[in-house]
Order: sequence, then structure tokens, then C-alpha cells
Amino acid sequence: MLQPTVLARDYFGLTVTEARPLAGEVDHNYRLTTDAGEDYVLKVSPAGQDAGPATFQHALLRHLARKSLPFAVPRPVGDPVRDAGGHLLRLLTWVPGRELDACRPVNPELRRAWGATAARLTLALADFDHPAAPTDYRWNPAQTLDCRPLAACMPPHRAELANYWWDHFAATALSHLAELPRSVCFADAHGQNLLVGPDRTISGVIDFGDAMRTVTAAELAIACAYAGMNCPDPLSAMAEVVAGYVAVAPGPYPTPLFELILGRLLITVATAAENARLNPDNAYLQVSADPAWRLLEQLRDLPPGLATARLRVAYGHPATERAAPFAAWLARQRCHPVIDLAGKSVLPIDLSVGSLDLGGNANFTDVTTFSRHLARWREDRGADYAVGGYGEARPVYTTDDFATEGNAGPRWRSVHLGVDVWGPAGTPVYAPLAGVVHSSGVDPTAGGYGAVLILEHPGPDGQPFYTLYGHLAEESVRHLGARTQVQRGQQIARLGPPAENGGWPPHLHLQLTLDLFGYRGDYPGVAYPAAARTWLGVCPNPAPLLGEALAPETRRFLRLGQQQTGTDLAPEALLAARRRRVGYSLSVSYARPLTVLRGAGPYLYDHTGRRFLDTVNNVAHVGHEHPRVAGAIARQAAVLNTNTRYLHPNLTRLAEELTHTLPPGLSVVHFTNSGSEANELALRMCEAWAGTRNMLAVEVGYHGNTGRTLDVSHYKFAGKGGAGRPPATKVAPLPDVFRGRYRDRNAGAHYAAAAVERLREWTDRGQPVGGFIAESILSCGGQIVPPPGYLAAVYAAVRDAGGLCVADEVQTGLGRVGSHWWSFELQGVVPDIVTIGKPLGNGHPIGAVVCTPKVAERFAGGMEYFNTFGGNPVSCAAGLAVLEVVREEGLRERAAEVGGYLTTALQQLRADFPLIGDVRGAGMFLGFELVHPTPAPASAPLSDHQISYRPATAEAAYLKNRMRELGFLMSTDGPDENVIKIKPPLCFGRAHADQLVDYLARVLAEDDMRME
Repeated sequence: MLQPTVLARDYFGLTVTEARPLAGEVDHNYRLTTDAGEDYVLKVSPAGQDAGPATFQHALLRHLARKSLPFAVPRPVGDPVRDAGGHLLRLLTWVPGRELDACRPVNPELRRAWGATAARLTLALADFDHPAAPTDYRWNPAQTLDCRPLAACMPPHRAELANYWWDHFAATALSHLAELPRSVCFADAHGQNLLVGPDRTISGVIDFGDAMRTVTAAELAIACAYAGMNCPDPLSAMAEVVAGYVAVAPGPYPTPLFELILGRLLITVATAAENARLNPDNAYLQVSADPAWRLLEQLRDLPPGLATARLRVAYGHPATERAAPFAAWLARQRCHPVIDLAGKSVLPIDLSVGSLDLGGNANFTDVTTFSRHLARWREDRGADYAVGGYGEARPVYTTDDFATEGNAGPRWRSVHLGVDVWGPAGTPVYAPLAGVVHSSGVDPTAGGYGAVLILEHPGPDGQPFYTLYGHLAEESVRHLGARTQVQRGQQIARLGPPAENGGWPPHLHLQLTLDLFGYRGDYPGVAYPAAARTWLGVCPNPAPLLGEALAPETRRFLRLGQQQTGTDLAPEALLAARRRRVGYSLSVSYARPLTVLRGAGPYLYDHTGRRFLDTVNNVAHVGHEHPRVAGAIARQAAVLNTNTRYLHPNLTRLAEELTHTLPPGLSVVHFTNSGSEANELALRMCEAWAGTRNMLAVEVGYHGNTGRTLDVSHYKFAGKGGAGRPPATKVAPLPDVFRGRYRDRNAGAHYAAAAVERLREWTDRGQPVGGFIAESILSCGGQIVPPPGYLAAVYAAVRDAGGLCVADEVQTGLGRVGSHWWSFELQGVVPDIVTIGKPLGNGHPIGAVVCTPKVAERFAGGMEYFNTFGGNPVSCAAGLAVLEVVREEGLRERAAEVGGYLTTALQQLRADFPLIGDVRGAGMFLGFELVHPTPAPASAPLSDHQISYRPATAEAAYLKNRMRELGFLMSTDGPDENVIKIKPPLCFGRAHADQLVDYLARVLAEDDMRME
């Protein structure tokens, strides 16, 4: 029996205090800790093993030790020696770090670092060789066919899969291997051999037992093979590794890279199958088998040519070398127009994410509405045909039906790969160039192409290219069998009616491609944004096939394709322009800002067409761009928008509808343009009432960005750039029962007493009090719901002092809390003044102040209040529509039901993740606070209301930004920015809540969210 402590003492002179076994395939490995606190690795090879491999590995590690690398590698201690039993002993320094496989998440940055590490090893070993370097080695991906006999060890279904890929390797890779450069490679850059430091960079590389001399590209291929495992989208993961590799070690693309990736995976599963027979009890020998099998199955669903094109693009090369010569050749051809547009009015239509031509989502969420919208668009402009739009990122494919799972959350195919020509059903379609029919047929999927025809044409390089025609009349292509000859200008089809192509309005989807990748009629017409460069490189712009009979602006639109707007929508470019031209104090959300071009319901859409679930924009009260609200605004704006010196029924109607939602005493409405204006006006009313500007406010409260509202906004005047508390403002403590001063059952009375103490600083001196302003649930304070009795006691004290009570309902009103229309009703109080903001207009600029008749009378006795557009007809139309939607769609009831459901789910999440210290709120105005509890001394345990918490601010920021990467918009608040607030549009439903909590659970389990 091996005794590692004895071996270390006898052969290396170490006094070992602990020896822990490590996993290994052949060697026995131990982590040794000495009496000096130093760590080493002892490797014990089987008795009689040839010393050549060990000598080679020691020489390789000594070579790397002389290189300047940003990561550590083991260093040999002495030379290999044999013990008395013939075992070969090697001692290496210990490399600290966490296995990359154990990191959560393995994100794009880490995968690029993975590739960069492989590249640095490639460069560092470029000038190293050794006579004992293995050249004929089992783990060499270039020799994967040597493992093929091991298919006999596999179950039949897996043997079939392995043989499929071995056949592919033999047919495509063998002829290229001899052309590739060769060198010594580490050849084992998988997630257990790469170590990650605290800064999430790769800090170490270990286990050089599989180093070999092989094709240099094997280094990258092996890294890609392991990086692709356990990913919903393995090709994107591999592309990120490739990008990291090429950034360090650029060079010619190694043609069989994809096949070398397959080669390593096949060796992995074949070796595992053999070991399962020979060593069924050694779990280490099976560690990569299942993920490798899953990856081989995933890759079988991808055409190999597409995988190669994707990796080429990641390598910095065009998807195909054919693209540039083909584009030049096509520009010289006299193509017959695919549709005869001579003498016709043909206008470009923008169908991109931010398109004003397309309008709101209601215009395309069902094909009947879309058909009507498109017909009206053409009719209004007198257009016989409409054309668009190559490379557009379109929102029409971003419904739940089209969602799939990517490496960074839900994803959608949104990038259009062809050009559309919208026109009458039955319009003839012509062949632009001579060719043969490759395939034709009818797409059986609802909403698909309908009848599809693909023509094959001889290319300038002797290879074919293809033209694809979708949405055709079925009977017009039935006679076109495979290999049927077609001539330039020959009619080949007609546009199909809606009934034959999924209900879509009649049009031609025209697409060019240089490679069908084995597809037939089901060739993709849209691509995921992450793969768009690949697909657009393989599918050139087909605009030249439409001929020259188009107006110059239409030709320009088609020629520019995805750049047709002339504006770079990338966040980096827009942010740079914004920083030059827009106020410097205006910040943006998230570490990686979003370009947002569309909203609908609970979703916002970025410039790529990606859909984000919005959990924080309460301003879009009834849903982003709700059709009822948008329609009301448009209809009224088309007729009249003027000031309130004139009479208009919208003003009084909205005032009446609004007051019907409030307690009877609150019956007089003053309209403004915003919540800030509403609070400014409320403060003027308090001054008019009491003859003073003295106001009591609440700690961390925020009430607006005007002069007087800033004076009562502790969040602003006590924060960055603030001038401190103005003399006319007193600040009551934040009534926080989780981390605040008072947490017991009498907290409401205690916090109210503290507020009264602030009032007495005036009243004891005989000074008047203007009033008390507070959010009924404190948002910037961290979604703080005041404890029971708090508002009632403070309101009573303020009124006793002669002041008014102002309920700031800008964020919490209009049914958001579910059980009531207004959140102050949760406390059983009635304020003197209620302020309302932009949620009343669903984001349209409108606000309101509702007060009692007595307050209105006192205010009217002074200076006239006039606001040019406060209460204008358009804003009032928006407000009326919002109130109608809340009632008719049952959104208040929905807020109560879904809010309660989500609160329960968050409480369950809290039980699993102690980092969540508190869940609070009402309806759809919720928050959860992230904290690190401070342990109490064992001798004196603290009760719940005495526990000290340290805010987990960094973790909250990480969660917010990480959720954004996964497709969920969240935000932080609270004095320490450690509260995640949830206040989405009220159309947010149970399914949204389930999805949100599922992804929160994923992120809360990640490394940066672990409790300290």
C-alpha cells in the first residue's frame, strides 16, 4: 500500500502533515501539506512505467516556467525518481485556484479567457520540443478514427451517433490534417484543469499528463469541445472560446477545426465506453462522458458546414471565402427582375424593431391584423408594392411561440436573411438567372413559408449558389420537379394567397445563399442575433435580383440592408453620442447599457429584437404602449391639443373618473405634466394653507426634480451633490422595521413618535407647520411599507400642528397595490392632498393633485395656478384610457392576485437563499432586501428584532446586471442600494412571475451571490 507521507520524506525530504488523494486516470495523485504550510502534488506512477513521459512533462513545465504567463503552472521539484517498488515519483508545486467547471456562471468573458489561455499555451510551447513527446497518442483528436473499434462497447443508439460523426471526420478532415502546423500542445484545456482566481480570471493551468505533439489547432479544438458541454447553445460557447484564442494568437483559420472538436468528443465517449467495461467502479473515468454524448447529439441537429462557418466568423474570417468574389460577380450580371416592377410604385417599408411603419405590436401579433395594416400602409401611400428589409432585426418573431433557450436566457430568431416584396396574390415570379430546380414543396408549419421553391445556379467559382422563393401559390410550383431546367426570365411561380402561407399577406420572401447546409424547403429565413454575421455572410443581400426599375431611394434602402437607417444602433455608439450631446449628469441603467427601441405589455425590446421582461417600469402602468392608450393619444392628437384656458370635455371627464377612485373628501383636481410638478404644486398648497414653507419629510424620500421638491427629498439633498437639509425641512426617520431602529410590534408608534419630535422642533418655538409629505410606500427607501399605525399617528400630529398631509402616490397609486386604488388606504388614512404622476398617462406626461374643497379654496385665494398643458385634451385622453383599462382588464385585481403569488414565491426563495433578508410590499409594488447577517455571540443570542445586518450592496448590483444579461430588467433601491424593487406594468402575470423567480434562483446560486 502506498504511503505518500513516507515517500515524500524519503525521496524529497519533506515533513508532511496531511496527504489528500486527488483524482487521476493512471497515476495516484496526492496533495501534500508540509509542516511549513507549503503545498505540493505528489504523482506516483505504476511500477515499471517508462520514465520517458515523465521526463517530457518535467521538461515542458520547466520550459513554461521560463515564460511570462498571466497564470501559474506546476513547477517540478527535483527530477523524477523511482522508489524501492519501482514506482516513478514526481513532485510538483501546488497551484491554488478553483476549477473552472465549479464556477457559476461560466459566462462569455470566462469562455473568452478560456480561449486566451489556450492561445497563450500555444505561443509559449511554439519553441518547445522533446524527443519523448508523444506523437501517437490516444487523446489526440487528429487520431480519433483509431478509437472507432470501441463503438462495440457502446449501446446501439450511441454507436450509431458516434459512427455518424466518425464518417463525417473521415470524409472531411483527413485530407486537411497534413496541411496543418504541428507543435507540442497542452491538449487538455478542460474545466477541471483550468483554475480561476478570486477576480474570475484564469489563474492556473494544471495536469500536463496528456501533453503531446500534434496539430497545433488541437489546442483550440480541445478547449472548444469542453466549453460546448452543458450549454443550450454550444456553438455560441465555442465561438466565444475561439474569439478569445484569436485575440491572443491570430492566424489562418484551421479548416478542420470543427472536425477536431468532434474528434476529441468522440475519443472521450469511446474511452469512457471502454472504461465502463474495464473499470466500472472508477467514476473519474466517466466524468466527461454524459456531457460529451449530449453535445454530440446537440451538434447533430446543426449542419457541419454551418458550424464551420460560425467558427470562421469567430476566428475573424468571413463565413465563407466565396462571399466577396460572389458579390463582385453578381454586380456584373444582368439579372432578370424576380418581379416585374417597371412602371410600378414601389416603396420601402421598415419592419425593424423600432419601425414607425410597423407601429405597435398589435399591428402584427396576428396575421389578419398585420395583413390589414400592410394593405392600409400601401393604400395610404399609393404603393403598388412594398419592399424590405435585408438584415433587419424584426420583432414579429419574438412571441412566446418562437422563444428558445440560449446560453444567456430566452432568445429569438429576429434577423431577417432575405428581402420581402409585398404585393398582390398571383403576381408572377421570374428566374433571375438560368439554373435548375433544387427543391420545392409546401412548408407544413403554421406561419411558415407556404410553398417554397429553391433554384440552383452555377456560380463563378464552379460551385453552385441558390435562390429561394417563399410564400408562393402552391399550384404554381407543383410542376417543377427536382433538376427541372429553368431559363433566365422564365416565370417560375406566383405569389400565394394568405390562406396558403399561414395567413400572411401576399408577398415574396426572396433569399440568396451560397450554401444550403443540407437544408431543403426548410432553409432558415431568420437568424439569432448572435449568429447573424454568419448567416448574413452565407446569405448575401438579394437586392440585385429585383432589377433596376426602382426609385433611387428604394434601391438605396435595399442596398444598405441592415444599415438602412444610416444610424448605428449599437449601445456603445449611442452612448458615446449621448455623452457628447446630452446633459452630463444623466446616467444610464446597467453596466452594459441597452438600446431600447420597442415596448409591448410587460416587455421592452433592444435593437437586436431581443425581448426583456420589464419588472421595474411602473410608469407604463397598464403595459408598454398599450393599444387603447396609444390609440386614444393618437386620435385626440389628430384633432386638438391646446391649453386649458378653453373648455374641453376630456378635462372634466378625467377629473370625475379620477375622483371616483378616491375617498369622498378628495374631490378637486389640479392637472400637471408630471409627478414632480404635482408635488411642487402640493407644496405650494401647503404654504398657502399654513403661511409657511416648513415641511416634514421622511428619510430617503424622493418627490421630484424641481426646486421645492428637491428641498423635501432627503434622497437628493443628503446624497451625492446635495447641499444638505434646507432650514424649512425636517426629516423623520425611515420607518424601516427590518433594519431600522425600531423593529418590534410597537414600531409604528415608535417611528411616529420620532416624527412628532421633529414637528415639535417647530411647534415648541411657536412656528407654524406647512405639512407632511411622504410616499405611502417608500420607494427610494427600499420599498418600505410603513408599520401599522404610523401614518395615522403622524397625520394626526401634523393636523394638530395646523399642517396638511400629502400622500405621494406617484409610484404606488392607481390600483398598483391591488387591494385598494391607493396605497394610503392600506393604512386606513385619508390625506388632505394626493399627488399622482406619469402612470396616469401610461408614460404620457400627465400628473395630478387631488385635494379637499377647503384646500382648493384656500389655494385659489392667492396667485392663479395656470399650467399650459396640464390637463390638455391629449393628456386627458391618455388618462381616461388608463382608468378604463385598469377597470375593464381587471388590473387592480390582477395586481392583488399576482402580487400575492409572487410574494409567496419570493418568500420560498428566501428560505433557500439566506442572502434575501426580507420580502415586502403590496400588490405589484414589491421588494426584497439582500443582506449579510452579523452573527450573534453564542453566549448572548439576539432576537429577530435585534439582529444586525450588513447590506449586500455588491451582490444586489451583480444580481441586477446579471438578470439584465439573462433578459430581465430589474433595479436596486434603498439607502444602501441593496433592495431589488419589483414594480412592473400591471399586465405582469403568473407565468411572468414563475419565469422571473426561476431565473432569480439561478443567479442567486452563482458565485458572486454566495453568503460570506
